[in-house]
Amino acid sequence: MDGDRHVTGRTLAKHLGQWRTANSRAAYAELAERVKLLVLDGRLPVRTRLPAERELAAALQISRTTVAAGYDLLREAGFLQSKRGSGSWTTLPDAPGVRQLTPFAPAGDSAAFDLAYAALAAPPDALAGAMAAATEQVACHATGSGYQLLGLDSLRETVARRFTDRGLPTTPDQILITCGAQHAMALVLSALVSPGDRVLVEHPTYPNALDAIAREHARAVPVGFTGPDWDLDTIAAAVRDACPRLMYLIPDYQNPTGRCMSQEQRAEIVELARRTRTPLLIDETVSEIVLDGPAPTPLAGQLAESSTSPLITIGSASKTFWGGFRIGWVRARRPMIERIARARASMDISTSVIDQLVCQHLMADLGPVLARRLPAVRSARDHLFALMAQRFPGWRTVVPPGGLSLWVDLGAPVSSALVSSASRHGVMLAAGPRFGLDGAFERYLRLPYTLPEAKLDQAMERLAAAWLALSDAGAPTPGWPDLAAAEVA
Repeated sequence: MDGDRHVTGRTLAKHLGQWRTANSRAAYAELAERVKLLVLDGRLPVRTRLPAERELAAALQISRTTVAAGYDLLREAGFLQSKRGSGSWTTLPDAPGVRQLTPFAPAGDSAAFDLAYAALAAPPDALAGAMAAATEQVACHATGSGYQLLGLDSLRETVARRFTDRGLPTTPDQILITCGAQHAMALVLSALVSPGDRVLVEHPTYPNALDAIAREHARAVPVGFTGPDWDLDTIAAAVRDACPRLMYLIPDYQNPTGRCMSQEQRAEIVELARRTRTPLLIDETVSEIVLDGPAPTPLAGQLAESSTSPLITIGSASKTFWGGFRIGWVRARRPMIERIARARASMDISTSVIDQLVCQHLMADLGPVLARRLPAVRSARDHLFALMAQRFPGWRTVVPPGGLSLWVDLGAPVSSALVSSASRHGVMLAAGPRFGLDGAFERYLRLPYTLPEAKLDQAMERLAAAWLALSDAGAPTPGWPDLAAAEVA
C-alpha cells in the first residue's frame, strides 16, 4: 500500500540534520541508521513516502548510489517498502523476534534502560489495594451494559473534588472521564479543530500533542520561550496574526523543559484568551509531581465560570500513579463537556469500568501515595543532576521544580546521533527534535529521572560510553567525560 504522507528531499534533509560523522562506517549505513531513528521516534510516521533517490541525493549533496544503498539497508531491516511506480514508504519490522517498538525508540529489551518515557513504575501496595477494592465493587455495575459516555458518576465526583481542593471549584457535570490524557486531547481537538485550523503550541512541547494536531490536519504554530518564562508578547502576536483555533499549553512543569508558569503569567494568558476569545487547552498531566515549592494553582482558576472564553483542562492518572493505567479526564464548563462527549460518541463510547473503580480508590489515597513517591522522585532528580555534572561537564540544564525530566543542552547539534549511539549501548532515549517542529532542538536531550537511583547510575555509565563513541566517530561534541575509571555495565 502506498504511503499516506509524503516528505520532500529538502524536508528529510532538515530532519536528518548532521547525520554524517567521521567514523569508519559507510555513508549509506549512517544514512539508513538515521532514517531508522526518525521512524522509531515518530518524526517520520509509518507509511510516509520518502523522496526519490535522485531528489534526496541532491538535497544531501551525496551520490545517488549512496542513497540507493541506504534505502536497500532499510528495506532489508523492514523499515522501508517499495513498489515500482509508487515509490518507497516507511514501515516497521513485523518479522518474529523483532523487538517491540515505542513511539520514541526501541523497547522491550529487558537488558535496556528505558528513558524514552518520562513515567514512573506503579506504587505496588497502593495499586494492589485499589484493585482489590475495585474487584469488590464491580459486581454492583455488572448488571448494566457498562457503557457510560461521560464516565462513572463516582469517579467524576472524585476528580471534581480534587480540582476543588486545588483551588478550582468544580462540579461532577464539568468532568468527562477518558482513556488517558492523550485520548482526552484527541477528543478536544476533534470537537474544536477542523482541517486547516491553526493551533498555538509551546516550542518545545509534548510530542504526542504535535501528532494529535497533525492527525486533525491542522497546523501547529510554535512559540518559543524567553529564558525561564513563557514569551507572552510573542504568544499575543501569534494569536493576533495567526488567529489560532486553540492554544495548547502545559503551565505546570512543562514537558520537556520542566518550567512552571508564574501566577502573573497565568493571569496574563487567561486574559489574552478572554480578550481574543481563543479557547485554551491546559495540560495538567504532571501537575501533581511537585518537587519544590508550593503546588501551582490551576490555570483555569484565573477565569470566572461566566466568561465566554473556553478554558479546557485535561489530566490523567498516568504520571501520578502509573503509565499502564489508562484513565484521564477533561474539565470544562458543562456545555463544552457535552460538545466533547458528542464528538466522543463517534469514536468510542466508554472507559473501562474496572479501571475507573481502581482510579477512584487510588485518588482517594492520593495524599499518602504522593507522600511516599515525591521524596524518591526528588532524590532521583538531584542524583541525576549530580551524575550529569560529574560525567558530562559540557552539558547544561536547569533543575526543574517538578515534573519527571531534565531538558539538557548538549552543547552541539548531536541529539539524534547520541540517541542512536545510546541505543547500541542499551539506553533508550527520545531525541530533542521529537519535541519540536522542522528538526529543531538537535542540541537538546530529555533525560527522565524515573528509574531507581542504582539504575540511573548504570544508565549514565552506558550513556557516557555512547557519548565517548561519538567522540571517537568525530562528532562535534564538547565536554567529553573521563571514562578512564568507569565500568560500562
